[in-house]
Amino acid sequence: MLSSVLNNEKAIEINIAIMRSFVSLRKFALTYEELTKRVTEIEQQFPDIYKALNHLMDSKQQHQMQQERIKIGYTK
Repeated sequence: MLSSVLNNEKAIEINIAIMRSFVSLRKFALTYEELTKRVTEIEQQFPDIYKALNHLMDSKQQHQMQQERIKIGYTK
Protein backbone atom coordinates (compact mmCIF):
# COMPACT_ATOMS: atom_id res chain seq x y z
CA MET A 1 0.00 0.00 0.00
CA LEU A 2 2.91 2.31 0.67
CA SER A 3 4.16 1.89 -2.88
CA SER A 4 0.86 3.26 -4.21
CA VAL A 5 1.09 6.36 -1.97
CA LEU A 6 4.70 7.27 -2.68
CA ASN A 7 5.40 9.25 -5.82
CA ASN A 8 8.81 8.28 -7.14
CA GLU A 9 9.98 6.00 -9.94
CA LYS A 10 10.98 3.06 -7.73
CA ALA A 11 7.66 3.07 -5.85
CA ILE A 12 5.70 3.19 -9.11
CA GLU A 13 7.71 0.27 -10.53
CA ILE A 14 7.16 -1.78 -7.38
CA ASN A 15 3.44 -1.00 -7.37
CA ILE A 16 3.12 -2.14 -10.99
CA ALA A 17 5.05 -5.33 -10.21
CA ILE A 18 2.78 -6.08 -7.25
CA MET A 19 -0.37 -5.59 -9.34
CA ARG A 20 0.99 -7.80 -12.12
CA SER A 21 1.85 -10.57 -9.65
CA PHE A 22 -1.68 -10.50 -8.21
CA VAL A 23 -3.18 -10.63 -11.69
CA SER A 24 -1.01 -13.59 -12.66
CA LEU A 25 -1.84 -15.36 -9.39
CA ARG A 26 -5.57 -14.88 -10.05
CA LYS A 27 -5.22 -16.20 -13.60
CA PHE A 28 -3.32 -19.22 -12.31
CA ALA A 29 -5.96 -19.97 -9.68
CA LEU A 30 -8.78 -19.69 -12.21
CA THR A 31 -7.12 -21.93 -14.77
CA TYR A 32 -5.90 -24.56 -12.36
CA GLU A 33 -8.13 -27.40 -13.52
CA GLU A 34 -7.24 -29.93 -10.84
CA LEU A 35 -8.17 -27.52 -8.07
CA THR A 36 -11.52 -26.64 -9.61
CA LYS A 37 -12.24 -30.32 -10.23
CA ARG A 38 -11.53 -31.24 -6.60
CA VAL A 39 -13.68 -28.42 -5.27
CA THR A 40 -16.53 -29.48 -7.54
CA GLU A 41 -16.22 -33.10 -6.39
CA ILE A 42 -16.30 -32.07 -2.74
CA GLU A 43 -19.35 -29.89 -3.32
CA GLN A 44 -21.14 -32.79 -5.02
CA GLN A 45 -20.32 -35.19 -2.19
CA PHE A 46 -21.87 -33.03 0.51
CA PRO A 47 -24.76 -31.02 -0.98
CA ASP A 48 -26.80 -31.11 2.24
CA ILE A 49 -23.97 -29.65 4.29
CA TYR A 50 -23.50 -26.79 1.84
CA LYS A 51 -27.23 -26.08 1.87
CA ALA A 52 -27.24 -26.00 5.67
CA LEU A 53 -24.18 -23.74 5.82
CA ASN A 54 -25.70 -21.33 3.30
CA HIS A 55 -28.96 -21.30 5.26
CA LEU A 56 -27.13 -20.55 8.52
CA MET A 57 -25.10 -17.76 6.96
CA ASP A 58 -28.20 -16.20 5.40
CA SER A 59 -30.17 -16.37 8.65
CA LYS A 60 -27.27 -14.82 10.58
CA GLN A 61 -27.07 -11.92 8.12
CA GLN A 62 -30.84 -11.37 8.29
CA HIS A 63 -30.73 -11.38 12.09
CA GLN A 64 -27.95 -8.76 12.09
CA MET A 65 -29.86 -6.58 9.64
CA GLN A 66 -32.98 -6.73 11.81
CA GLN A 67 -31.03 -5.73 14.91
CA GLU A 68 -29.30 -2.82 13.16
CA ARG A 69 -32.42 -1.20 11.74
CA ILE A 70 -33.80 1.99 13.23
CA LYS A 71 -36.96 1.39 15.21
CA ILE A 72 -39.77 3.81 14.61
CA GLY A 73 -42.82 4.64 16.66
CA TYR A 74 -43.66 6.28 19.94
CA THR A 75 -41.08 6.36 22.70
CA LYS A 76 -41.85 6.94 26.34
